Amino acid sequence: MTDKPIDEMSFEDAMAELEQVVAKLESGQAPLDQSIDLYERGAKLKERCEGRLKDAELRVNKIIAGSDGQAKGSEPFDAE
Repeated sequence: MTDKPIDEMSFEDAMAELEQVVAKLESGQAPLDQSIDLYERGAKLKERCEGRLKDAELRVNKIIAGSDGQAKGSEPFDAE
């Protein structure tokens, strides 16, 4: 894990650290206080990943939309 500020992380870095956090929490090896800290960081990492995905979705929709705002024969990306 890193001390890099979450808001400066790329999607890939945030996802990799989130996976490490989840693995450590699932192992049950962390003391309670550390587990709480890990959970809080994991929640922030999850928010970062979701935000970056939403930004990417908006960019894809903008790319496929014509100048009139209508789709150019493609369906908008659906994250669900």
